[in-house]
Amino acid sequence: MDINQIIARRINALRETQKLSLDALASLSGVSRSNISLIERGQSSASATVLDKLAAALGVTLSSLFEDGSAPAAAPSPVARKTEQLAWTDPASGYLRRSLSPAAPSSIQLVEVTFPPGQRVVYDAVARNADLNQQIWMIDGVMEISVGDQHWRLVAGDCLGMPLDQPLVYFNPMQSAAHYLVALATPPIKPIRRNELA
Repeated sequence: MDINQIIARRINALRETQKLSLDALASLSGVSRSNISLIERGQSSASATVLDKLAAALGVTLSSLFEDGSAPAAAPSPVARKTEQLAWTDPASGYLRRSLSPAAPSSIQLVEVTFPPGQRVVYDAVARNADLNQQIWMIDGVMEISVGDQHWRLVAGDCLGMPLDQPLVYFNPMQSAAHYLVALATPPIKPIRRNELA
């Protein structure tokens, strides 16, 4: 299935599960109603910044918008073959993101990114889950990354860990592409105790 169709179905399913109208999601995310409608119909390829706003408003990670929510015929495989890994290109910056993790449930998600030279992606200060953390391990090239008021310049071999509860800026200052791995850790689901059910 086309990646934009997967994103369209996922956003629509999350919105309907949460019983949010298009207007309500637009108000929560700051993305226009018409834009959300186009995205849900698969008629618009949203930028990473727009998808991040929608993910935050829906209470999910950006990575989860790239998951195929259709019910598998069998238990999900613990192996993600390269030919099965979904790739998506941000229409605004041209950065390429490939989901590496298998479909089997896990609290860790791995994403491979190729970031074009001279490009910048800014994720606004939206309400994100403070329990989410990610690490970026540089494979090749240079990236300048800002998390809130802190700034780092990363080169091959460097690894940066950061929470996802602040504004983020990714910038490639070089004339060649940067290549890095993102590991996203989600908090484990806490079991519900009997006295919490009352």
